[in-house]
Amino acid sequence: MSVLGRPGDVKCAIGLMSGTSMDGIDAAMIYTDGVKVERLGPSLTLPYTSEMREQVKEGLRLATSCTNNTPIPDTIKQLEQELTDWHGDAVEELLGVTGHTAADVDVIGFHGQTLTHRPDRHWTWQIGDGGRLAGRTGIKVVNDFRTADVGAGGEGAPLVPLYHAALLARSRRHEVVAVLNIGGVANVTWVSFKANREDPQIMAFDTGPGNAMLDDWAEIHTGNPMDTDGNLAARGLNHEEVVMGLMASPYFDERPPKTLDRDDFNIQAVRGLSAEDGAATLTNFMVESVVSAQSHFPTPPEAWYVTGGGRHNPTLMRRLRRRMPVLVDPIEVLGLRGDAIEAEAFAFLAVRSVRGLPLSLPETTGCKQPTPGGVLHKPRKRRAGWRE
Repeated sequence: MSVLGRPGDVKCAIGLMSGTSMDGIDAAMIYTDGVKVERLGPSLTLPYTSEMREQVKEGLRLATSCTNNTPIPDTIKQLEQELTDWHGDAVEELLGVTGHTAADVDVIGFHGQTLTHRPDRHWTWQIGDGGRLAGRTGIKVVNDFRTADVGAGGEGAPLVPLYHAALLARSRRHEVVAVLNIGGVANVTWVSFKANREDPQIMAFDTGPGNAMLDDWAEIHTGNPMDTDGNLAARGLNHEEVVMGLMASPYFDERPPKTLDRDDFNIQAVRGLSAEDGAATLTNFMVESVVSAQSHFPTPPEAWYVTGGGRHNPTLMRRLRRRMPVLVDPIEVLGLRGDAIEAEAFAFLAVRSVRGLPLSLPETTGCKQPTPGGVLHKPRKRRAGWRE
């Protein structure tokens, strides 16, 4: 049987993603049986206000002093409720712009906001009240996607690779492909269809920091929450000795599966550089960490397809292309949606969760065996349409 499982009934699912870049909520609708993707529905992004973004950043700061055994601070409890309501707004907007109703949707995949990710401590923490969201929308909700994997000895991330494989199975351009997702942290999915088109070989891991360091640097020096269009980095000089020092981290030599927390790397190494030089150096560090990831692949990919916010940075994309021996393109060239793909993935995983299919594999997270996950929340008033 394929690593993705056996086909089943196609469901209409909405996925919600609020990533480590903390810029807003992506919402996407897909039609899937959790094995194959029949078609993609509409998608949208609900940007955070500057006030909400600051609240999320404060939640991340408070989480650094918490453990999985300490009481949750009231500030984080309040943030969780407000964050959940933002996700409810995203669902309502998506339904509103498409003319769909709650009765048309079988399940919502609600990732929530990661506050900390410490698989070495057997702990990953995403806030988001699945019961509250189910009650508000009248739709079944699956959340808490990562805990079961960590409990099974996995890293709890990345979880998107099975969706990447399902999407790539629809395209027959290449036999070996790498999908690079550049969010706050960058991760890669390597997929090979050489042995069996219906049962691909998959591996995945975090390559290193993504946009988080560059975003923090840009906000400190320009007041903007990102290096828009890579303009800051384009005007700067790369400090190779700093990049080499950062690349000396033992993380890059560790065998995958492996993952990072948003703040495992920070901007201390570029303090004292000009705004432009710091941005150029951090951008090159991102590029070199991706280049280094190639050493872990069983065979080289024939192409890299880039998703996540990083693909909007022309300077970063240009430098990636310069350092890679093969095609590097945004994932849109495959007819896919780079801004929606993670939200789509959690819609896909929600359907898999309800079907009891694995969300992670030993080759993607390091779990001991293919591991189901997610927690299902039903609205009080049961809707017709979902076949148990």
